[in-house]
Amino acid sequence: MRDMIELENITKVYRMGKVDVPALRGVTLSIKQGEILAIIGASGSGKSTLMHIIGCLDKPTVGRYLFEGADVSRLNDNKLAEMRNKKFGFVFQEYNLLSRASALSNVELPLVYSGSRNSHKRAMEALERVGLAERAKHKPTELSGGEQQRVAIARALVNNPAIILADEPTGNLDSAVTAEIISIFHQLNRDGITVVIVTHEMDIASQTQRIIRLYDGKVISDEKVV
Repeated sequence: MRDMIELENITKVYRMGKVDVPALRGVTLSIKQGEILAIIGASGSGKSTLMHIIGCLDKPTVGRYLFEGADVSRLNDNKLAEMRNKKFGFVFQEYNLLSRASALSNVELPLVYSGSRNSHKRAMEALERVGLAERAKHKPTELSGGEQQRVAIARALVNNPAIILADEPTGNLDSAVTAEIISIFHQLNRDGITVVIVTHEMDIASQTQRIIRLYDGKVISDEKVV
């Protein structure tokens, strides 16, 4: 497998008034195409900041980021937005669904914003991939937490991303539904999508191929799961 992502000495410092608050301190790692891995750490370890930088939602203060060999720091805002839309799918703990829109309409949103054709058909196909086609007309308030997260995953899939970034995707779910969501991520990975799961739960991380541990903004271990 070739490297999809290469991070070299990534540092992120936030300015809080007159105080500099470091979130990442010289992170160096690579992610190969086709991996499913976990980034694990306690609250404040920098794992969400790292995910935001990987997903081009934030920029590092210092360091180099290569995505498929391209230097991300050289891309202008329009190119970054295009890459976010085409290359990445995002899944968050809070499902971030529009409460008055149907599941289908929520999944269609990224396609509507990008002016894509056949948005209805593609959104239905994404819902089918997560086993939720029969709930397409239901609004989020009519869906369980697990179903809402599946809608969010379908929305992340609708642009056929190369990589899914999931930030605490099972944080609000019980153990049975968590198992269903992790199973979906594994199926997507078998379909060729790279999957990065950010979590603080070891039992979630241990179901991936590799665990990257963060502590105080630094990578303290990077191990394959046996």
